[in-house]
Amino acid sequence: MAIVAAGFIGFLAGQILATLLEALGVALTHYPGGLSALAKVANPPWWANSLGLLGLWTGFMAAIIYAYREGRLVPWPDQWRPRVSDLLYVVLGVACQYAVDLAYDPFHFKSLNQPVNHLFAASHGTGFVVIGLMTVLFAPFFEEWLFRGVLFRAIAEGVTGVTRRTAVVLGVLGSAVLFGLAHGELLEFAGLAALGVVLAVVAYRAKRLVPSYLTHASFNATAFIMVIHLRSGH
Repeated sequence: MAIVAAGFIGFLAGQILATLLEALGVALTHYPGGLSALAKVANPPWWANSLGLLGLWTGFMAAIIYAYREGRLVPWPDQWRPRVSDLLYVVLGVACQYAVDLAYDPFHFKSLNQPVNHLFAASHGTGFVVIGLMTVLFAPFFEEWLFRGVLFRAIAEGVTGVTRRTAVVLGVLGSAVLFGLAHGELLEFAGLAALGVVLAVVAYRAKRLVPSYLTHASFNATAFIMVIHLRSGH
């Protein structure tokens, strides 16, 4: 389970680096109130969110490199090679977004949109486009590589004393829970964990990461389009 531990360390390192980059952004922009004020604001500026994501993803990449270095985890063959048939997973991602929305709809949680507002509310023009591209294209790339390409496989292939099927189930559930927890949003945890289960099953069945990436990216893209629709006032 050294790889799982490396994933935790990479996540924590990413959080620390994110804070350091945000501090750099505060210094360069002369942000009023400094880093402490930025940490308390509900809707931070786009550059703060961008720097935070870059720092987090750097930690992810460190964990990924460790996992694949010196044969600790052998990559799936062609795990990032796309196929035409993979386009079907775009539909799956859209369906997952609407399924999660429908599941939450009866509860009428007022703060359910807080994470989206945290990313987009203070972003306009170029900043809005940058955050959109980062969340739709790049976030799924780094998250799929870490949570499905590393953590799911580390659990599913590393657990001993159980049947192969049990190990895979543990990998699916374990990586899904970690995926949900990593986002740090209590209300969204159930929906994110459910999405994590779907993504892990997709990755396991395909033995590649492109299908789960496309599912994840289209899930995020659907949410992004909803934000655009709300902003347009239609």
